[in-house]
Amino acid sequence: MKSIFSALALFMLLLLGSCKSLFEKGNEQYLSGQYQYAISTFSQVLAKDSSNLSARRLLAESYRLSNRIEASLPHYQRLAKEDPNFNTHFFLGQSLKANQKWEDAKLAFEAASVSTSDDRLQARAKQELATLPKVKEITDYFANYQLVNYNELNSAGADYSPVISEDFLYFTSGRASSRLYPATGTGYHQLFRARAQGLKVDAAGVELLPEFENEEGLNQAALAISPDGNTLIYARGNSTSSKDYPETMLFVSYFRGAGFTQPIWMPVNEEDTWWNSTPAFSSDGTELYFASNRPGGFGGIDLYKATKLANGDFGNAVNLGPTINTGGNELFPRQTKDGKFFFASDGHPGLGKLDLFVAEKNQDGVQVVSNLGASFNSQADDFGIYFTEYPKAGFISSNRAGGKGDDDIYFFEDKTPKPKIVNVLLNVYTKEVKGDGKEAVLPQTRVVLYGGDKRQLGGDLSNAQGRVRFTLSPESEYSIIASRSGYFSKSFPYTTKGKTPDPATLIQEVTNITLDTTIVLDQLILEKAIVLDNIYYDLNKADIRSDASPELDKLVKILKDNPSIRIELSSHTDSRSSDDYNLTLSQQRAQSAVDYLVSQGIAADRLVAKGYGETQLLIPNAQTEEEHQTNRRTEFKVIEIKGN
Repeated sequence: MKSIFSALALFMLLLLGSCKSLFEKGNEQYLSGQYQYAISTFSQVLAKDSSNLSARRLLAESYRLSNRIEASLPHYQRLAKEDPNFNTHFFLGQSLKANQKWEDAKLAFEAASVSTSDDRLQARAKQELATLPKVKEITDYFANYQLVNYNELNSAGADYSPVISEDFLYFTSGRASSRLYPATGTGYHQLFRARAQGLKVDAAGVELLPEFENEEGLNQAALAISPDGNTLIYARGNSTSSKDYPETMLFVSYFRGAGFTQPIWMPVNEEDTWWNSTPAFSSDGTELYFASNRPGGFGGIDLYKATKLANGDFGNAVNLGPTINTGGNELFPRQTKDGKFFFASDGHPGLGKLDLFVAEKNQDGVQVVSNLGASFNSQADDFGIYFTEYPKAGFISSNRAGGKGDDDIYFFEDKTPKPKIVNVLLNVYTKEVKGDGKEAVLPQTRVVLYGGDKRQLGGDLSNAQGRVRFTLSPESEYSIIASRSGYFSKSFPYTTKGKTPDPATLIQEVTNITLDTTIVLDQLILEKAIVLDNIYYDLNKADIRSDASPELDKLVKILKDNPSIRIELSSHTDSRSSDDYNLTLSQQRAQSAVDYLVSQGIAADRLVAKGYGETQLLIPNAQTEEEHQTNRRTEFKVIEIKGN
């Protein structure tokens, strides 16, 4: 029994010693940033002792710090129950967000807020709470865009951050590394390129960056190329050598003579302990955008802008401010020529982890940020947008479910259906009325088309068949004017509204609709009287009645269409009163009609009022009321054509 007891005690001591050394091993891996190794080690510790909260906390942190916070969910859930504090509640909320469990995330952030008296920490939790309700308001910024995994280009490793320069696609990949990065357990990232024309990439011809040699045993990523192609800037870091820089830094290579220089450290990094990455040039190359965790930001990783100096370096970095930067992380900037600013963020209201956003000025000149929506963003990380044809086509990077490897390159295109085209072909026929009352073709008539904005859109002389053809747009307003020497010019409105089919019902790409209209011109003959119908006056009164206005308005239009004519407007009575009375009454009535025309914008010097009383009866000795009505009339005649 004793010997058995002694052997058992020795075994227990050895077991306890191995567990302790296993935890210490994991802790060393964690502290040195070897998160993937730490995950494996702490998983072994928890397999033997699931109550070890220290191991569980470091396991959860290893997932979080290696950008896999969604996988840390069960660990933060247990920590929040057994070791509740701000961090466990807050990181639980973030892991729930990454898994799109919005209501549970709200409860976690509320618990984080009340678990601390630190104003700064409370502000972080309240900011997260403020973004959650806005997730439901996210809509697609680019409608009808299609996102497709570039399967031929992607590998089983990470592939991301594509840019195009001089017919080459440059990108980051872990496909060819001979060593594993201990933080993630995947290959170190290197810079590659392949020939490309727009979205078409020669995936079979992918090669390591030839401008300078990728270094072994560290990550090189997120290449930025100046608009002239002569400057390459990228992020370099994660070396395990104690002699190397302790953080990720920006390095630059310049084209000099026959090739590119060896990359050198950039002064814009400023401090060796600051993390700097994801560079991008402005559209004119005078500014450099990049992400950094340097002090003075708004939390996490912020976006900065540095200006090109006289010596070619970039300096005077400034934070892009609280509209773009949040308490979370902002990375992968991209400015477009129209002034819009695209970037990735996990601090603005999003669908999961990193989402793609755009910042632009609204109508009031205020910068606003919009999520690109579910057509671009997913529950996972979506980042690194690059336009090959702005804004219709380009690339993004994502590690969403269903990809080929870790991060994958996706291409997108605007798949908005081309609108069905409807052309309205309008035939305008010009005619005149002959002496027998029949209409006849009036060729060589000038017909001019005007748009709704009064601008001339076209004009021509009618052919031998009296036809002029115009091409109009559907659902639009126009005006047409026809003129010919010796005839009254005439204008009239024309609309295509309601005269064409709904484009949604059409099958063909182009549909032509032919419409016809006719315009009849009257001969312009000096001193020829033209009767104005329906001009009535009350008995023994000279005031213009309201029912006379439409007919006088027609005369207004004739005068406006023919600005060179001068007319006499005459009034005639019947014979049932004295000559003097009828003469005076008719003059008053003619003047009333002239006054109305002047009130409608016709110059008074183009008008002559003349009352003829009963001196020009059309039916002498009229007997019936109808005959008297015929004698009571208002006429006009052209008495002068200016320029003639």
